[in-house]
Amino acid sequence: MKASLLPDRSIVTFAGDDARKFLNSLFTANIAALTADESCYSALLTAQGKIIVDALISESPAEKGEGFYFDMPKSQAQTFLAKMNGYNLRKKYVVEDLSEKLGVLAVWDGTAVATKYPCHTDPRLAALGQRIVLPPHLAAETAAEIGAELVPPEQFEAHRIALGIPRGDLDFAYGDAFPHEADMDQLHGIDFKKGCFVGQEVVQRMERRKIARTRVVPVTFDGAAPSVGTGVSAAEKSIGTIGSSVDGRGLALLRLDRAEDALAAGQALKAGGVTLHLVKPEWAQFPFPGERKPQESESA
Repeated sequence: MKASLLPDRSIVTFAGDDARKFLNSLFTANIAALTADESCYSALLTAQGKIIVDALISESPAEKGEGFYFDMPKSQAQTFLAKMNGYNLRKKYVVEDLSEKLGVLAVWDGTAVATKYPCHTDPRLAALGQRIVLPPHLAAETAAEIGAELVPPEQFEAHRIALGIPRGDLDFAYGDAFPHEADMDQLHGIDFKKGCFVGQEVVQRMERRKIARTRVVPVTFDGAAPSVGTGVSAAEKSIGTIGSSVDGRGLALLRLDRAEDALAAGQALKAGGVTLHLVKPEWAQFPFPGERKPQESESA
């Protein structure tokens, strides 16, 4: 079993009376149904349905009314704080960045563990392992207590990429990507039955009409990895960009219809001169480029 303290993550707390109801009206997941022994994957969206921040949300100690931990990208913490304080017109809630006090320890490649700190299975995909919220200086001690080898965060990144799980700032851009494009609909990040949330109409329309033409998908390649943001093309036609990668595996944000047409025509997908091969992850339930039979491609 391995464990890694994730330096790119922040813990932000949101607490106050009726915090659950308030958050549930804003975020894509069903926070109203969240229990103490689990976490949920969710996002705060713009009115146009684009991702402001995504986070893993769990209950926090009830010291200031109902409270929740947000395990989120450190790059988005200040944006999240400003946004939530903007909603906080009556000062009913307390929003605080606890990153100096708390960090995130990812644990994977082993059986489920229990500690004295908040610990939950990653709600996106069980194979990602568990997340433990704890004081950062106690990461090594906690890893030893649960029988895990403490390893550099790059090893967790390799694990994430191998599973095909997108990461904001690398595989999609905050403020520009829809939840479907970041595969949130596939990774339990959207509850389509819970009722209203900010950006719901756009997200529901994309789901109903199946119009998510662009998605983050896993790729493999030989040789040196293309830089993040390198364009992906087929026969000199742009079809997307490359995201995070390591050891011959990566993620790419692609126009699925253009990738399908290229594969049907026998054209290679390239990023910076490197040939990419698409790999469908087990969790993907959407039509994947290359799955259609030749006659289907010809008649489309």
